[in-house]
Amino acid sequence: MVALIMVMISMLSACGQTPANPTAQPAQESSVNESNNEYINYQAFNGTVKIPKDPKRVVVLADSYAGHFLTLGIKPIGITDHAMENPYFKGKLDGIESVGNGTSLEKVLAMNPDLLIVFEGDKNIEEFTKIAPTVVIPYGKKPIREELREFGKMTGREDKANEWIAEWDKKIAEAKPKVQAAVGDKTVSILQPYAKGIYAFGHNFGRGGDILYGEFQLKAPNAVQKEAIDSNTGWAEVSLETMPDFAGDYIFTSAWSGDDTNPESVYGTNVWKGLSAVKNNQVFQIDQKGSYFNDPISLEAQLTFIVEKLT
Repeated sequence: MVALIMVMISMLSACGQTPANPTAQPAQESSVNESNNEYINYQAFNGTVKIPKDPKRVVVLADSYAGHFLTLGIKPIGITDHAMENPYFKGKLDGIESVGNGTSLEKVLAMNPDLLIVFEGDKNIEEFTKIAPTVVIPYGKKPIREELREFGKMTGREDKANEWIAEWDKKIAEAKPKVQAAVGDKTVSILQPYAKGIYAFGHNFGRGGDILYGEFQLKAPNAVQKEAIDSNTGWAEVSLETMPDFAGDYIFTSAWSGDDTNPESVYGTNVWKGLSAVKNNQVFQIDQKGSYFNDPISLEAQLTFIVEKLT
């Protein structure tokens, strides 16, 4: 089952990839004409990578990070279909080309990128390094502030990163006491039906968990805390039989965007209907596609939604 989950997530060019070797060799020489740009040696997960000091043709194959570049004032020339479908990016993607699911070497090569951003575990990393400087990112290892600062450092836009962080801190400082007062000691969970069961999500796997558990420090059900948060995996497998253990007094939910199963296979059951959150009308439908992301732009939209629902 774990293997199935990894395959599903990989198909979305998403998170939770198979861990890569942290001692991987540095990226190979780029095919990009270096005379048009100054270069820096960037210490990436995959070693020392020679990248443009001011990248102009960024292709983001690790779709969770497209919003980071947009926040920093860098419009990628290419992102995946999955990122193109993020409703929170509406109006921000003019001129950006899709690279499909991010696995086509031909599409990437044709774009003549000067910087590639890929997930740890991407099967084409070695080939991508022959096309352009390639930075490998392990998903879910850093909180949003640290992560955005790192992208700022990578692209010479640390000032832009700090500007966003300062504004984000103000928003959290204003909303947090209101939400904590409204929720109190009640528990909150994030549950998503998928083809063969249910996922419960934690603090570092999108779906609003970064805000609920990270920023607002709301209480998770014990099972979620143990299996999804304390384990640092960010998610846990749940069956109908065990679902009550993972269900909070408040539930954020949507059908899994990685398959076309009918979510009523969960929502229509007596187990679901018997949950206290369902009985008390404290179940909130998150955006099926947008909630996957936890970049700055998506987090701002999720923050508005979460605060509205919990207060």
